[in-house]
Amino acid sequence: MLQIERLSVFYGARKVLSEINLTVNAGEIVALIGPNGAGKSTLIRTISGVLPIQSGSIQANGKDVTKLDSMQRAREMAVVPQAVSLPPAFTAWETVLLGRTPYLNFLGQASVKDEALARLALEQVDGLQLAEKRMDQMSGGEQQRILLARALAQATPILLMDEPTAHLDIRHQIDLLQLVKQQAREKNLTVLVALHDLNLASLFADRIAIVQNGALCVAGNPQETLTAEILNSIYNVPVYIIRHPETGAPLIVPGLSTERMK
Repeated sequence: MLQIERLSVFYGARKVLSEINLTVNAGEIVALIGPNGAGKSTLIRTISGVLPIQSGSIQANGKDVTKLDSMQRAREMAVVPQAVSLPPAFTAWETVLLGRTPYLNFLGQASVKDEALARLALEQVDGLQLAEKRMDQMSGGEQQRILLARALAQATPILLMDEPTAHLDIRHQIDLLQLVKQQAREKNLTVLVALHDLNLASLFADRIAIVQNGALCVAGNPQETLTAEILNSIYNVPVYIIRHPETGAPLIVPGLSTERMK
């Protein structure tokens, strides 16, 4: 369980997150959506400990994350970042094995269990064929799948994801989010994921949290939050809502302004 209460964050004198209250339960996927610059990535980075908290609290399974050292935090939550700089000479296998760092022995050696979990994570993201490939030789989509494998190998109860589908084609977008949903259900994972694609959020999230100007505007299930009225006000663009023919989930179709078409 991830519990955020009255969280505020500043960049210098500028408040970038304001009084955020959000709970993500075990086994649940909550999608963060909102315009560019709304604060989605800032919230993910604050929860993971990259950015300091000015006020409020974040608890991971009842533990105050500000009181955890980096190794303790790495055993509570794994992060799939939006962009990352990794040593280019690292292979996919070496990168995924980094996810086991919080559990290595005092000599820093990976155990048979560590290697087995890393191999399973690679297999889960359809990445075994990439094991010996260097990170700088991969496409953006391949790199993103390896970063998810690293997070899965970390085997934490909380998974934070910042735009994990950004570089993936539609097949791998669906595969990745289906895998995440399966992991959430089977392993009772707490998942918080920032997404730009509203339709992916609708199809795979249990709840949607909409962020605008650093504040949490509304949270609820997709039917409650992905309405034309709410989305029009958040994105300042006309949208139409239709229903998915199989699941009934709301799907968003953007309207076209005749002025912009000229």
